[in-house]
Formats: sequence, C-alpha cells, structure tokens
Amino acid sequence: MPIASNFTSILSKDWDINFTQCAPNGYLKYTDLCNLLQLTAAAHSETGGISFTDMQEFDQAWVLSRMRVEIKKLPKSGDKVTVTTWINSLENSRSVRALEMHLNGQKIIGSETFWAVFNTQKRRPEALALPFEHFDLYPEKKATIHGFSKINLNHEKEVLFEKKVFLSDLDIVNHVNNVKYLEWCMDLVDENLILSQKIESFEMNFLKELSLKDHVLIHESISQSETIFSITKEDKTSFALQLNWK
Repeated sequence: MPIASNFTSILSKDWDINFTQCAPNGYLKYTDLCNLLQLTAAAHSETGGISFTDMQEFDQAWVLSRMRVEIKKLPKSGDKVTVTTWINSLENSRSVRALEMHLNGQKIIGSETFWAVFNTQKRRPEALALPFEHFDLYPEKKATIHGFSKINLNHEKEVLFEKKVFLSDLDIVNHVNNVKYLEWCMDLVDENLILSQKIESFEMNFLKELSLKDHVLIHESISQSETIFSITKEDKTSFALQLNWK
C-alpha cells in the first residue's frame, strides 16, 4: 500500500477496553495490553507503507526482539484509552519504537520496543527493502524511565513446566507469537500478585524463534524484587522475561 494521505510520524489511536480483554479483577490483562501496543505499532506501519502486507512483497516482516513495559496503573473494562507511538531509531534491519498509553489525559503506561526485519523465507534478519525516510525519528523522546536492560539468566533456577508448541500458539509469521511466551509464563505466577497489580514493569527478550511441535522447558528464578522466567529448547534459550515487583 502507498503511504496514507493522513500519515504522520507520531500516531495516536483510541481503543475501547472490553470485558474479553480483562482479568477477573476487571482490569486489562498484561497479554492484552501487549496486543494493544503492538496493534497500534502495526497501524502506524500501515499508514507509513511498511506494513506486513507491504513487506511480504519482499518476503519480509517486522518481528519483536525486545520489549519493556512500565506500568503506573492498568485500565479497566469500559475505559477508553489512547495509545501514541513514534520511532526512536530506524536503520537497516533494526528499529526502536516508543509507545505510551493514556487514560483521561494521564499517562498510565510506557513501552520501549526493539524490532528486527525478518525474511520469512530465509528465516533470518536482513535490511528493510522498503523506503522509510518519510518517518521523522525522535531519538530523545522516550516513553519509559529506563531503557532495555540485560536479563540475568545465570541465577539458580528450577524447571516449572514442560510444553509442546501447538498451532494455536503460532502467528502469521509461522512461529510462536510473542504474546504467547508472556502468557505461558504469566500462567505460572501466583495469581494474587497478578490480580493485585503488583507488577511495576516487565521486560521480554525474544532470542530464538519456536515452531510447531517444538518441545520447551519453562524455568523460573525468584527474588524479592523480581521474577525471571526463561524458555529453553534443547538447552538453548528462546525467550526471557523479567517481572519487576512493586
């Protein structure tokens, strides 16, 4: 698709929070939060002519490599939120995108995301084949207080769960959808911590893709201030998640 006539380098999109997106406490699930952030990013790429459909002409797609989310509070069912997004950096095969969620004019969530251009046939990163110079970049306009950090996977940890990848776990790029990793791990967290909104921030690293029928192990390491999950296949880490507690 060509660049939309209403394209702007900063995009804001309104979303209605409905009951299907919410946990038993009535507040937005963390997985659905990530979905809304990524849908807003996708909407911006579509108006800018670098959407999934545009990129598939060159067998390319954006894939999420890292994501940090900082949360002041979650919206609840019936709320209308505004998600705003812009690009911090974009070059060759890599891009850093910022996102903020506002409720009643107040910022409640900030996110920093790192994306890579992925060849869906060769299954490896490569330079973006489409023009992107029309996007203004905002390297100093940050959505989060802290940037990406290195998740420490050297702590002592235990295996909590063994899983096989099913068709329902896959997305349009034919690998496990990034929100599925978060869902698998969140299902193993004490539900009282989730329902009482004790998560101050979380960070995800997507390291190696997983495919249909892969067998994985989910590991956990707990301290007073954080919980770290890792997902491994054949002793190689595919995903890491760090939950930071209030």
